Amino acid sequence: MTTTELLRAQRQADQFGRAVAMRLTAGAEEMPYETRERLRAARTRALALRKTPAKAPVVVGRGGAATLALGGDEPSLFNRIASVLPLLALAAGLVLIHSIQTDRRASELAEVDAALLTDDLPPAAYADPGFVQYLKSSGRTE
Repeated sequence: MTTTELLRAQRQADQFGRAVAMRLTAGAEEMPYETRERLRAARTRALALRKTPAKAPVVVGRGGAATLALGGDEPSLFNRIASVLPLLALAAGLVLIHSIQTDRRASELAEVDAALLTDDLPPAAYADPGFVQYLKSSGRTE
């Protein structure tokens, strides 16, 4: 909901409350004094016990970084843990990716080495510049 819609809804709720209060006040004058006093006391208690609106999360800028404040001045243990967990997950993901990449590179190099050692040509033939020209002219690529 946008801010405009929230303000409109709040205004409508206030208007409804005023209309209900006017009706109750108009009908209260016909009641006995004791009943009116009990109703007034009940209304006062209801207003005192009325729920206060919950604090909404607020984005607060601190030192060039935006943080999500869940109300309160001192961050709780849960907020501290919740702010560190994404960083730990990111670090663990980077370590995992590095490990997988290293294993994949090692297995690719092992395949190339195995192909060179099991091939009919000696490994020195691949280092010869004339052999590369031979492969290009014959259309054979390895």
